[in-house]
Amino acid sequence: MSTQRAGTSGATRECPHCRETILDSAVVCPACRHHVKFGAAAREAAEVVTTLRVEGNIRNPPEGGAREYTMVLTIRNGQGQEVARRIVGVGAMQPDEQRSFTLAVEMAPVPEKKSPARH
Repeated sequence: MSTQRAGTSGATRECPHCRETILDSAVVCPACRHHVKFGAAAREAAEVVTTLRVEGNIRNPPEGGAREYTMVLTIRNGQGQEVARRIVGVGAMQPDEQRSFTLAVEMAPVPEKKSPARH
């Protein structure tokens, strides 16, 4: 989870449906695609834009038997320092079996903070 407080840029929370860590500002969980905000918060949400999408396929050659794979995702900052490293999935492929992988990065503007009403 994030060390930022709720309402600040980059703050996170747990999706109540799938328990993945998501941005506090998310209206829809990017993992399970369930709605996590409703009403005014959902109407005011900014549109999410996919800024990077990479798709690829791998095929286990027909010769050589079964092979195992590990999909690792690494995020680095502008200085090349590792920010996060996660194993996304593992599995095995039989000879001549294929897997497809898609990586997508979605971005949205940080929601504007509303100042509390004063009376």
